[in-house]
Amino acid sequence: MIVGLIRVIIMLSLAAGGVSIGSVATSFWADGPIEVKWALIGLLGIVLGLIGYAVAPRLIHITITTTKWFEQKLQKTPVQDIISGAIGLIFGLIIANLLGVSIYRLPLVGPYLAILASLVSGYLGWSVGTKKREDFLSFFSNFKFSSKDKTSKLETEKLQYKILDTSVIIDGRIADICKSGFIEGILLIPSFVLEELRHIADSSDALKRNRGRRGLDILNKIRKELDIMVKIYEKDYEDIAEVDSKLVKLSQELKAQVITNDFNLNKVAELQGIKVLNINELANALKPIVLPGEEMTVQVIKDGKETGQGIGYLDDGTMIVVENGRKYIGQIITVLVTSVLQTAAGRMIFAKPKGTEKKYNSEHQALEVKVSV
Repeated sequence: MIVGLIRVIIMLSLAAGGVSIGSVATSFWADGPIEVKWALIGLLGIVLGLIGYAVAPRLIHITITTTKWFEQKLQKTPVQDIISGAIGLIFGLIIANLLGVSIYRLPLVGPYLAILASLVSGYLGWSVGTKKREDFLSFFSNFKFSSKDKTSKLETEKLQYKILDTSVIIDGRIADICKSGFIEGILLIPSFVLEELRHIADSSDALKRNRGRRGLDILNKIRKELDIMVKIYEKDYEDIAEVDSKLVKLSQELKAQVITNDFNLNKVAELQGIKVLNINELANALKPIVLPGEEMTVQVIKDGKETGQGIGYLDDGTMIVVENGRKYIGQIITVLVTSVLQTAAGRMIFAKPKGTEKKYNSEHQALEVKVSV
C-alpha cells in the first residue's frame, strides 16, 4: 500500500515537472496557437508521468538500499566522529549559504551553482570534521569555566581508555584485577576482538572452544558484576588483517593503553610508543622477594633434569629446584634457599633440604683437611 502510494506521488511529481518544463519551453513560442501549446504541455506532463510510474519501483529500491547502507555506516561510526562531522557540516553549510547569496544572482546558472556550493561545502565540512575530531573536541573543551578545570582534568584522567586484547580476556585474571580496584578508567572492547572471541568459541577444537567461551564469560562477569565501565568500540579497520595490528592502530588513534599478556604484542606496541599494561609483568612484580638463606616449606612433586634434583612449586606457580630432593618426592619438607634466578619465563628458586647444610659443611672441611695433608 505504502509502496503504491509512493509510486503515485513520484508519477505526479514528474508529471508536474513535465508541465512546468513544457510551460517554460512554450513561452519562447509566442506566435504559436494556444491549443498546440497546451497539447505539448499536456503531452510532456503525461510522458514524464508515465516514465515516473515505470521507474518508481527502481527508485524506491535504490532509496531503501541507500538508507540501510547509510544507517549501518552510522551505527559503526563512533559518536565522536558523528559529533565532530556534524559540527564541520554545519560550518560548511553556513559558508555555502554566505557564498550562495552572491552566486544565486548570476543569470541562468546561479541557482544551480548555489546548490553545488552547498553540496561541496557540506561534504568538505563533514570530511574535515571527522578527520580533525580531536582538534574540534579539544577546541570546544577549552570553553569550560576555570573553576572546573581541575575537575575536568581529573575526569579526563579517570576516563582514560584501556583496551583489552583477546589473550588477556581469555586469561581471566583481568576480572580479579578489576575487582581489586587497581584498574581505573573505561575498559574498551573493540568489535574485532569480540569477533575473534566468537570465532574461537565456535571452533571445532574442544580446547579452543572452551577458551573462547571462558573469555565471553569473563566479559559478562566484568560488565555485570564489577563496578567498572565497559564499552564496545564498533570501529573496524577492514584494510588491516591482523587483530594485533588493529589494536595498535586503535590505541594510537585514541591515545589509549593496551592491557595484554601477549609478549609479541607487548614488544610491537612499545615500539610504536604505546603504553602497555602486561599482567604477566604485574604478576611477577607481586611475587614475594626471596633471599638466600631463607627457609621455605614446599612439597616435592617430581624429579628434576639433573641427577638427584626434586621439583616443587609455590602457590603462585614459582618453580623450586631442590638439590638432592629426589628422595623426598611426595613429601612436604623445609628447604633453605641457596639462589634465585630470574628468567624471561619467570623466576626459579634453587634450594636444598634443611639439615643437609651441616653434612655439606663437614664433608667440605674433611676435604680441605685431606687436601692440606
